[in-house]
Amino acid sequence: MTRALIAGLGNMGRSHALALHKHPDAEILGLVNRSDIELPTDLLKYPRFKSFEEGLDTKPDLVVVATYSDSHAEYACAAMEAGAHVFVEKPLATTVADARRVVDKAVETDRKLVVGYILRHHPSWMRLIAEARNLGGPYVFRLNLNQQSSGDEWETHKALMRTTSPIVDCGVHYVDVMCQITDSDPVRVHGMGLRLSDEIDPEMYNYGQFQVVFEDGSVGWYEAGWGPMMSETAFFVKDIVSPNGSVSITDGNKGASSDIDGHTKVGGILIHRPDGDRQIDMPDEPGHQELCDAEQAYMLHAIAQDIDLTRHMNDAVQSLAICLAADESIRTGRPISLKEIDQ
Repeated sequence: MTRALIAGLGNMGRSHALALHKHPDAEILGLVNRSDIELPTDLLKYPRFKSFEEGLDTKPDLVVVATYSDSHAEYACAAMEAGAHVFVEKPLATTVADARRVVDKAVETDRKLVVGYILRHHPSWMRLIAEARNLGGPYVFRLNLNQQSSGDEWETHKALMRTTSPIVDCGVHYVDVMCQITDSDPVRVHGMGLRLSDEIDPEMYNYGQFQVVFEDGSVGWYEAGWGPMMSETAFFVKDIVSPNGSVSITDGNKGASSDIDGHTKVGGILIHRPDGDRQIDMPDEPGHQELCDAEQAYMLHAIAQDIDLTRHMNDAVQSLAICLAADESIRTGRPISLKEIDQ
């Protein structure tokens, strides 16, 4: 039985807690959150702690870090030093140096470290990646996720933007998809962004886009925007082109951009080749909670079976490096070589 502590009870933290609550091989020791919030009925029986240090005193085998991004590296390292394995929500850290520090700590302490790349556990996205790789590169990646948010959702986005921009918070998922398809190292990144609201910090932007160039010649575009001003026209574009055809998600723009389940659903995949098209329907896709269940099941499996997570950890650092390079490009107004980023 793996004894778990969950730190951070926002949307993702609650979902991970529910996943561990119902897993037969897990036991929740406690929940950490600085403020009092309403919880699902299934989680009310567990001890609550105001500080991460209090929670670590329970001596968990596994710590789930689902707090704001600027505490991810500190909490992950502290948990591993205390003897726990770690599941940390994306992004792994807010700097590449800190991300490397977390990975090094996992190696030093011989603890398992899994980063919350939810799309890696989605059967439709795994199929999308396989179909794109089957076409052969080099590739053009056209990916975005814009979210029209208001009310509580906008308040959440504003809170996130105190530490992380939209292209880093969301972009790591989709850059990870690019990297899984190309197997090629990134070379340089060029980003552009704009602050579209007086309600956020003057140094932050709530709309960004970037282009990344890979060693094999592949090029990628990613776009992310948050706020009540965002358009819901073409807010979910997932399109991969190669010399031999293209792979596209066809049902992504159905529904509202604020629908969290819609951010992972594929619905259908269109395979285009010069000699004809092929549609692959993806019925009965998992929802958000089912994907969190799968992530925690994988975490527990990695612990029990001593799975080698070296590639997983290095991929997490690389996708973060690309997104942080894009963020730096937006702030400095110049293209960024990936060699300039501390890896």
